[in-house]
Amino acid sequence: MAPARSTGCLSGALCRQLLLTLSILTFACDACKTVTLHVPSKLDAEKFIGRVNLKECFKSANLIHSSDPDFQILEDGSVYTTNAILLSSEKRTFTILLSNTENQEEKTIPVLLEHQTKILKQRHSQEKVLRRAKRRWAPIPCSVPENSLGPFPLFLQQIQSDTAQNYTIYYSIRGPGVDKEPLNLFYVERDTGNLFCTRPVDREEYESFELVAFATTPDGYTPEYPLTLVIRIEDENDNYPIFTETTYTFKVSENCRVGTTVGQVCATDRDEPDTLHTRLRYSIIEQLPASPTLFFMHPTTGVITTTSSQLDRELMDKYQLKIKVQDMDGQYFGLHTTSNCVINIEDANDHLPTFTRSSYVASVEENRIDVEILRIAVEDKDLINTANWRANFTILKGNENGNFKIVTDPKTNEGILCVIKPLNYEEKQQMTLQIGVVNEAPYVGSARSAMNTATVTVNVENQDEGPECSPAVQTIRIKENSPVRTKVNGYKAYDPETSSSSDIRYKKLSDPEGWVTVDENSGSIVILRSLDREAETIRNGIYNITILASDKDGRTCTGTLGIVLEDVNDNGPFIPQSRVIICKSTMSSAEIVAVDPDEPIHGPPFDFTLDGVSDSDVFRMWRLTKINDTAARLSYQNDPQFGQYTVPVRVTDRLGQSRITQLDVVLCDCITVNDCDIRASPIGGNGGVILGTWAILAILLGIALLFCILFTLVCGATGTAKKPKVFPDDLAQQNLIVSNTEAPGDDKVYSTNGFTTHTMGGSAQGICGTMGSGVKNGGQETIEMVKGGHQTLESCQGAGHHHTLDSCRGGQIETDHCKYTCSEWYSYTQPRLGEKVRLCNQDDSHAHAQDYVLTYKYEGRGSAAGSVGCCSERQEEDGLEFLDHLEPKFRTLAETCMKR
Repeated sequence: MAPARSTGCLSGALCRQLLLTLSILTFACDACKTVTLHVPSKLDAEKFIGRVNLKECFKSANLIHSSDPDFQILEDGSVYTTNAILLSSEKRTFTILLSNTENQEEKTIPVLLEHQTKILKQRHSQEKVLRRAKRRWAPIPCSVPENSLGPFPLFLQQIQSDTAQNYTIYYSIRGPGVDKEPLNLFYVERDTGNLFCTRPVDREEYESFELVAFATTPDGYTPEYPLTLVIRIEDENDNYPIFTETTYTFKVSENCRVGTTVGQVCATDRDEPDTLHTRLRYSIIEQLPASPTLFFMHPTTGVITTTSSQLDRELMDKYQLKIKVQDMDGQYFGLHTTSNCVINIEDANDHLPTFTRSSYVASVEENRIDVEILRIAVEDKDLINTANWRANFTILKGNENGNFKIVTDPKTNEGILCVIKPLNYEEKQQMTLQIGVVNEAPYVGSARSAMNTATVTVNVENQDEGPECSPAVQTIRIKENSPVRTKVNGYKAYDPETSSSSDIRYKKLSDPEGWVTVDENSGSIVILRSLDREAETIRNGIYNITILASDKDGRTCTGTLGIVLEDVNDNGPFIPQSRVIICKSTMSSAEIVAVDPDEPIHGPPFDFTLDGVSDSDVFRMWRLTKINDTAARLSYQNDPQFGQYTVPVRVTDRLGQSRITQLDVVLCDCITVNDCDIRASPIGGNGGVILGTWAILAILLGIALLFCILFTLVCGATGTAKKPKVFPDDLAQQNLIVSNTEAPGDDKVYSTNGFTTHTMGGSAQGICGTMGSGVKNGGQETIEMVKGGHQTLESCQGAGHHHTLDSCRGGQIETDHCKYTCSEWYSYTQPRLGEKVRLCNQDDSHAHAQDYVLTYKYEGRGSAAGSVGCCSERQEEDGLEFLDHLEPKFRTLAETCMKR
């Protein structure tokens, strides 16, 4: 099935796009030949009727004319009517003249306007022939002119399926404009497939419509897929271009360069983009004031620029422009609108401030401060209350002593000249100042000098003044050991009128230490008490007193007299640190530092010596070594005991002045100084230790625990003495421990010292220990004995292996609290232990168990220091001399263990 050609078009504008396309294609093949445009019988003014391809005919043409004044040809070949036309016949012709003014070449293009009724008749005659050909069910491009005048319903095209040859086909459409908004704008005849438009359409509201066509049989069968139809709305230039703002406001600086951008205007057009309907042109219609012309507007961008550099805000501070925008690329028949543009001229600092006078005169009394003496006015043509107008005044000359300052009044822009430091008539009666003025903003004009100047003469008026204390601080020098009643010169004030000190009286206002008095007539001072340079009120060796001077009229001034106390070597150096702590375990000496209150000339280098008789304990126990000019190192010698000692140290300065400091030196058993808890002992020199509270409690608890242990042992010994000497049968089994496991613990038999009744080998202390029995297969037999708390090992080599049982070092065995001699113990345990070992060495089948009793090889007699267990249970410290010769890295550990 395929759509048939359109059977007719009731409006020439309806088929304009299709006919124009066919005409242009025909013309492209044969340039400069007749171009046919199909139009309706009635044409309105300024209507688009078609487009001619001018470039195909004459590419270099620069002049286009129409032979018929009712038609206008644009550069792109668009043909527009200039007047309303009614075609009386089916055809009308005119000629387009193309010419090149440079080479005088010309070409013509005949244009034929043909009425649409003739085309419709030709199409109807061709349909009968075309129906016999096989067609496709496919859309044909279709368009509707915007705001069409009809007549309505307006025929658009016919859709037809070739299955209609075999079936009765009903046609229908759906989509926007049919069953969606806008409703009922299009409809199709069910039997013929003719598509119609019912009313005018606004392209700015709907640019196109996409409909879906259906072909069905009466019984609902659809032999064709749904067909998509796109109907485009052809744009009409019915919208005026509109400026984005009703009034534009821009600003530009005066005296700017030519071509400076002022601003940009912009307009919008709702017609179809990228067509002549939306191709806008900008222009300036009017400028107020009109002369001279100062601004230019770019026709396509709307950018406004300056055409002159003579913008002067002082002459004209604002310009008004009337601007226009027109579509159709600015053609006279294009739609246009206007707007206003206001351009404000910004001020530039092109005018200097100027003084109204070249010289000024002012007067001021002497000794006056913070007083206004003159106001200086200036003129400036720049914009008021801006940085280009505000003035900055500067005193260029005559103010070297800083007596004046000048500031700007922000309201009047005047310069205010003030006195900020008193003037003295006796020193200078007249002063001349040079004042300069500039603006806050930099000057951009063309004047040679950027500053205007004026001269101010200031006359100083005399005033009857009181005494003057000048300088305010005066100093005198006195030795600190000067005797009482010594009289020296004091503070001096004078009368500025006579420059004399007569008739001036003096009075002391402050004297912190009360050391001096002041003579009322001369101002001299007399020492009342001994002076001390090291007093707290002395600052940097100067003692300050305040003096009041007055004249006969009662006018006063105040000054300060600084008494410089010259240092005398009246103080010996001393050691401010009276207590020194030395930790013997980590320190062998302590550093002591001496100070001298006197001046450095009477101070270091110091000499440190021990005071006392040379053969006294102080010299035997202590030694001083000099470190630098103010410090020495105090070291102990001959290994003194822990305690507190008094060490007298004499320190002598460079001039022989000396002083003895009694140092309390503490020798403490500590690691750091903060660990020491030793206080001063009432017995000087011998040293005494006073234990702290926790140490005393620990000692008391230890004594109580010792008494409990002794009481328990005595009670146990008394109870066991009454029992018979019977050895239990399982004694050996109770003391035999499997030695190839790591649990439950050491196979020891514990003993205590001090309660023995038998002796062995001439030892004063009873000894009893477990004896190793001989192995049944001839193994080695070993017996360990402890004599006098010292362990010995006697071994004999057997059949290549060694067995050892643990020993009981000194004292009696606690088992059943019985006391036996070693011979009795040996005779009893020897057969029983041998039998137990033989049985333990067999399994259930009386075979030897390989993993129960293991054989260990003999590794020698051991070290001289014995085992760790032996060291921990020694009753005496014999054989520990090696601890006195440990290396430095083990010494701290040893000291810590000894302390515990």
